[in-house]
Amino acid sequence: METNLYKTATGLAIFTIIYNIIEGLVSIWFGVQDESLALFGFGVDSFIEVISGIGIAIMIIRIRQNPDSPKSNFEIKALQISGTSFYLLSVGLLAGIVVNIINHHKPETTLWGVIISLVSIAVMIWLMKAKKKAGRQLNSEPILVDANCTKVCVYVNRFTCVKPCLRTDWIHLCGCYWRCRVNLLFGI
Repeated sequence: METNLYKTATGLAIFTIIYNIIEGLVSIWFGVQDESLALFGFGVDSFIEVISGIGIAIMIIRIRQNPDSPKSNFEIKALQISGTSFYLLSVGLLAGIVVNIINHHKPETTLWGVIISLVSIAVMIWLMKAKKKAGRQLNSEPILVDANCTKVCVYVNRFTCVKPCLRTDWIHLCGCYWRCRVNLLFGI
């Protein structure tokens, strides 16, 4: 029984990696095509998730083989790289927002951004529930933490998807393009 649960957890980790690679490539491509900083950043975030996902997959395999073994150097490095990369992404997005404000670049709501967000929301909700189930059945705190990280992705995707739809008309009417950039930065 436990062997099957670890196979499921490993499969979920591998699915997370493959899905985020595809999502990252598609998001970056459409982000560049549509000149959408948010969509481009969403794609970069997907690749950071890949690094984290690889660390989680290695951890699951290690625990499956030897539950009492300490974290490997690879797992620790993967988590450190992921954490640092999130900060670097934030700095990069901040720089892009400042440049867009200075250049008076008008924010665009892209159809592809909304579509990618909707697909991602559906996939991430399923993935979050599956990870929580596997984590509970295995009594694995790291898998449950990973499920909570996926939950955060769901919230970010909802924000990315819904916010442009709510604000586009207002922004275009009042001409406050800088406000949208500041909102992107602070998530308001």
